[in-house]
Amino acid sequence: MVPSHDAPLLGRCGSSIAERLQDAFHFPALNTSVAEARRRVLARLREWGIDEVACDDAQLVVSELFTNAVRHTDSDKVSCQLRISGARLRIEITDQGHTPTEPRARCSGADEESGRGLLLVGAVSEAWGVRPDDSGRGRVVWADLSHRRIPH
Repeated sequence: MVPSHDAPLLGRCGSSIAERLQDAFHFPALNTSVAEARRRVLARLREWGIDEVACDDAQLVVSELFTNAVRHTDSDKVSCQLRISGARLRIEITDQGHTPTEPRARCSGADEESGRGLLLVGAVSEAWGVRPDDSGRGRVVWADLSHRRIPH
């Protein structure tokens, strides 16, 4: 596992200073890693004082995107990055290898057990998308969620 990068970053936002929090980690591309990633995200968001609705939505997004990376790529590891900037939480899941098709939401039949993950991501996110990773081999699937900070 990669060490946490959760040190607050300070950035200028108009005349005030806005706090931006971030964390990044990776796990092996295994089905068992999905639950570990979900737990890590929940713990970090609670530590940052993020509201429960956003925590629940973030867990769903991480679960779906991490599962897709494990099932549909030839990755050895899958990475996750969380960034808080103002009232926005950005979640990025990065894989090392890709399939010939780009991830996209699709309608599944009533008797299909999978295929609805990106529809769920779209339903709870303000926006989501896909871009190549920095190496050009893998992919980053990202989602933006709104959140509220709960005072400690």
